[in-house]
Amino acid sequence: MIGQVIWITGLSGAGKTSLAKEAVILLKKRGLNPILLDGDPLRKILNSNLQDSNKYNREERVKTALQYAQMCQLLSSQGFTVVIATISMFKEVYLWNQKNLPKYFEVYLKVPLPELRRRDPKNIYKNFYSGDLMNVAGLDLVVDEPTGSNMVLDFELQPTACGSPVNLADRLVQELTKVDPI
Repeated sequence: MIGQVIWITGLSGAGKTSLAKEAVILLKKRGLNPILLDGDPLRKILNSNLQDSNKYNREERVKTALQYAQMCQLLSSQGFTVVIATISMFKEVYLWNQKNLPKYFEVYLKVPLPELRRRDPKNIYKNFYSGDLMNVAGLDLVVDEPTGSNMVLDFELQPTACGSPVNLADRLVQELTKVDPI
């Protein structure tokens, strides 16, 4: 039995990890044993030599994102439900995922830059605008906005309707059950 891959993408500060954690809690309540993968810890494990943002350019990010995708493929091929929170906003990655992950469900957290700058939990935007950081996805590092996501949470169009991570996770699990009953 092939497991599902729930790929949660968006720029830094969009709420990917918060949503992923809440989704895992809800999936466990439904009797599944999901695996949570998060881009920051994964990058530390897979690319410890690229912690310097000057070296973490688009080419390296695409390579890393494809490693994440292959890890998802390996785990889902063994029947695991994988929830991954990662920026990885590159057309090469979306295409690979759609072609190689049979139960691929993509969630795009579309949050406007002013809101991301307001949140800025890792001080990424602050450090970028002060000149202390470069290769920031969506700023000086070009990303490809997803166009074929199964679910788009657009905070600009519906800032109040998007709600808390718990509410978003509930909506996500409801959408998943429409596609593949769990």
